[in-house]
Amino acid sequence: MDKRDYYEVLGVSKTASADDIKKAYRQKAKEYHPDLHPGDKECEEKFKELNEANEILSDPDKRAKYDQFGHAAFDPTQGGGAGGAYGGSAGGSYSGGFGGFEDIFGSIFSGFGFSGQSSNRRSAAQRGDDIKLYVELTLEEAAFGCSKEIGVTKTVKCDQCGGTGSRSRARAKCTVCNGSGVQRRVTNSFLGQMVREVACENCGGRGFVINDPCGTCGGRGILKRSVKITADFPKGINEGQSLRKSGQGDAGINGGPDGDLYLSVRIKKHKTFVRKDYDIYQSIFLTYPQLVLGTTIKVPGLDGMIDLVIPEGTQSGREIRVPGKGVPVLNTKSNRGDMYVTVNVTIPTKLNEQQKQVLRQFDDMTDRILSTDQSADPKKGFKKFKK
Repeated sequence: MDKRDYYEVLGVSKTASADDIKKAYRQKAKEYHPDLHPGDKECEEKFKELNEANEILSDPDKRAKYDQFGHAAFDPTQGGGAGGAYGGSAGGSYSGGFGGFEDIFGSIFSGFGFSGQSSNRRSAAQRGDDIKLYVELTLEEAAFGCSKEIGVTKTVKCDQCGGTGSRSRARAKCTVCNGSGVQRRVTNSFLGQMVREVACENCGGRGFVINDPCGTCGGRGILKRSVKITADFPKGINEGQSLRKSGQGDAGINGGPDGDLYLSVRIKKHKTFVRKDYDIYQSIFLTYPQLVLGTTIKVPGLDGMIDLVIPEGTQSGREIRVPGKGVPVLNTKSNRGDMYVTVNVTIPTKLNEQQKQVLRQFDDMTDRILSTDQSADPKKGFKKFKK
């Protein structure tokens, strides 16, 4: 049967970068991993095909030969391409091929717990995948800390079989591969004898067989569940920061440790405040007399209403700093940021005749500077008024 194009197998273009190829292989290999589909021959074949494609395309030299000669570059029954790819000669021997499980699993499936030191890769303990979720907090919750109950859908060990995949919780060592999970294939050709290791057909590369599959998990030992996890967010946590819950990710396989859960924080938009690091900002509007004469008003803070002193002669647009009224600093006991209040003047749009007359009299008392000489310094026009 003709082989599929390696780029098609991985779902990448011929101009894909090495990182693109690595990422595509990880995603597809996890999808068709035999441990997740025990006894599924189609998934097994697709997994082998993925390994073969990755073995070639992840190696710059092999990829260059493949781009030039296609599959013929690695077919010992065809001419010069094969010799160039294998670097061998007639009468010699070659041990390898498209990569045994030792090399492939050790370098790629770090998330599944393969160590790269033994041919018994598939039956080794495999760490569960990490999970990342986004959690939305209010500004107050992020500032002062909070406890949240989070719903998480993840793989967990099957309670019925204890994660073994067997109703009796017993696994039998595979007699075909003697528990190694791999089989050796020897091929004779004019290039010599080639030996390569493939996943054991009897056990799917796991090194063991299950004679009485669990009816709850179908022999997988794990299953998807929605669970509730309580997370305590510390005071001062900010947008984009994450809380790590160790061991709360997907379940490990073959006794491997569970993955971790990462809760990434998003902060809801506040109706009053804007947060920047540990400082908060707000804007208020006051009347012209309040800015000119000065006053004390109440403004909202994270802890409740506070008194804010507006000095006499405050200019519109001025920013007033209120120390220690911002967000608590993460991992400290009492340090807090500051609050900044921008003061703006509000201009009335509807005045009665009496109010207009008062403003005209005020304008006359200040030498009409504001209305007739826009280039003059407005502060000079208030000297007479202040006396």
